[in-house]
Amino acid sequence: MKKKLIAGNWKMNGGREANEALVRAIVAGLSAQASSCDAAVCVPAPYLAQVQALCQGSGLAWGAQDVSEHEQGAYTGEVSARMLRDFGTRYAIVGHSERRQYHGESDALVSHKARAALAQGITPIVCVGETLAEREAGQTEAVVKRQLAAVIHDNGHCISEIVVAYEPVWAIGTGKTATPEQAQQVHAVLRAQLKAATAHSDRICLLYGGSMNAANAASLLAQPDIDGGLIGGASLKAADFLQIIASARAA
Repeated sequence: MKKKLIAGNWKMNGGREANEALVRAIVAGLSAQASSCDAAVCVPAPYLAQVQALCQGSGLAWGAQDVSEHEQGAYTGEVSARMLRDFGTRYAIVGHSERRQYHGESDALVSHKARAALAQGITPIVCVGETLAEREAGQTEAVVKRQLAAVIHDNGHCISEIVVAYEPVWAIGTGKTATPEQAQQVHAVLRAQLKAATAHSDRICLLYGGSMNAANAASLLAQPDIDGGLIGGASLKAADFLQIIASARAA
């Protein structure tokens, strides 16, 4: 049986002093708990070296918040998967709704980024999710299946090596959260799509990524197709992040 995964997404937050205090508190908290759940923090690229040093040898993995589709070359400002690998990076978030919305990332680009990460042994956390308008129009299933289909099409031979995060756009940073039943419904759709794509779909973690916090984590993680969480704001507070991890271990 695969472990649950709780991955923090710091977004564009952090500072050297604050990072050290946060990571040390999380690592200390993890050492006091059983290791029946995987945990990671996905941090801004400038802090990867610092977080690598703080997490080395602990039960806390680290990841990036994005990765270039390109291996190398004249792509100013981009960070390649090979560069991320130099810092022992375990995960890379691809296709986060904020990247899709603010940077115009297409389904095809997201699939290429996932491929680039996989080629360097980095696990892509592939984000899918619908806007409020799409949900109200009854398009949720069509949207998330289209987004995931692009990644499956481009990476079918190793699709069992990815992580998928369902993040309803309307529930990110808004304080709104999908009910456990709403989240489970979409996760079940994604699970069926992955099952049709690979005989090893049982290896794939499906995370919920829409304002999961210490208060609602247990009810969300109790759902049969929710294998963990992609945590935003709550991952910046050690006590809250550790409580979510404890809920995952208890689920």
